[in-house]
Amino acid sequence: MHIGTLLTRHARYRPDHLALIFEDQRLSFRELNANVNRLANALLARGVRKGDAIATLLPNCVELLEIYWAVAKIGAVLVPLSPLLQERAILTLLRDSDTRLVFSNTAFAEILASLRPALAAIETHAYVLTDGISNDFQSYRDLTASASDDEPPDAELRSEDPFNICYSSGTTGEPKGIVHTHFVRSMYCALFASAWRMTPESVVLHTGSIVFNGAFVPLMPTLYLGATYVLHRVFDPNDFIETVARERVTHVMLVPSQIVALLNHPNFAGDALHSLEMVLSLGAPLHLAHKQQLNTVLPGRFYELYGLTEGFVTILDRLDYAAKPNSVGIPPPFSELRIVDGQGEPLPAREIGEIVGRGPLLMPGYYKRPDLTAQAIVDGWLHTGDLGYVDEDGFLYLVDRQKDLIISGGVNVFPRDIEEVAVQHPAVQEVAVFGVPDEKWGEAPVAAVVPITSQAIEPKALAGWINAHVGAKFQRVREVILLQQFPRNVAGKTLKRVIREQYLAKDP
Repeated sequence: MHIGTLLTRHARYRPDHLALIFEDQRLSFRELNANVNRLANALLARGVRKGDAIATLLPNCVELLEIYWAVAKIGAVLVPLSPLLQERAILTLLRDSDTRLVFSNTAFAEILASLRPALAAIETHAYVLTDGISNDFQSYRDLTASASDDEPPDAELRSEDPFNICYSSGTTGEPKGIVHTHFVRSMYCALFASAWRMTPESVVLHTGSIVFNGAFVPLMPTLYLGATYVLHRVFDPNDFIETVARERVTHVMLVPSQIVALLNHPNFAGDALHSLEMVLSLGAPLHLAHKQQLNTVLPGRFYELYGLTEGFVTILDRLDYAAKPNSVGIPPPFSELRIVDGQGEPLPAREIGEIVGRGPLLMPGYYKRPDLTAQAIVDGWLHTGDLGYVDEDGFLYLVDRQKDLIISGGVNVFPRDIEEVAVQHPAVQEVAVFGVPDEKWGEAPVAAVVPITSQAIEPKALAGWINAHVGAKFQRVREVILLQQFPRNVAGKTLKRVIREQYLAKDP
């Protein structure tokens, strides 16, 4: 069982079905498979072998997907890196992953050239640019031009062989390369295809970066079923709406910041988006006010996924949303969930503790870090570091991340509880609450707010409104700060840590 067989299968049994749309390119499965085979054979001719790590440092493009599936066919190991990384982080991750070949573009040519002396494992010629021409690197076109489009030789892959190493979104501290095997990715295929009610005739639109693990949540079932995948270079609310209408898109995955941008777009309307069967939110909690607004315009389409790249998820199904709108659902088949106390003992319903889980999506471990693996996976259970509880029906409710917990006057304060209140203010578009040192209370909450541009907002007045509506005195915010936009990683997640560091650096 390995995912490298899937594209080959569709090219044989449904060769003329539309596989991929990217800007003005429309590729059938026959055409996409031929491109992938040329790349796979070119890599083999270059000397790439099973188990060799191939890194990408690219924005969304057709070549990036071709690299994914060529790597899958020949048994190499994909290392998708964020194009938002700085030079030092690029060097660290290329070293840590033992990368042998890098695909990038001209935007990174100068940086990669400067890193060459420090990357002995990467041969001088083993850099390929997908665009432009450089005297220092080979071009993607030259690499594949003379290669055969026949199927590459059997790589003798097993289900337990690694397909990728995904690095955690943080760029500070020790790198943690999360390994996913062909078996894990095949479980993404089957479990998510069922959960999203997808068919071979589905049309899936993805507008965020495809180098973060959340992108594989709709990508893998699309490949598995032979459905049509529509990829945007970047997210733009207007392009999103127009594409859904034009291509009759059925399934989309969005992070909360994208959903908020759509909700505030003047063209966001049910008529234009009527073809949608699924709107999946993942990457961070979506506030209830935004869920309700979305469900009003597009009733019966909302799904939510909570999960970790390390390999545990829960899913709130569209049919469960009405009864459990604050929940993030239940584990998929073959998976288990527990809430445990500080000693690892299971807690009863409604008691808050750490979320732990296990199932077929679980990573075998962090790359070359058995010590970190042993901390994260204890007796087969992944410890998430997130706090939550389950109700009497077994549905999971997130409280907050342990690292985001604010302890004020000895009382646990959960930022999400304050955020759920603040986002209900008519002038608030997005909010992020974090704790800062306080001489009296130890820590105090501060709310960073992105206002709706058409609304006037005064920070002190907003702080007073929030403090009048929270449920307890210890939830009152010390201050509201206004930002034009939040810093985000490549996955679109708000970097609350960065906001806090910037706030503290200003020494308010």
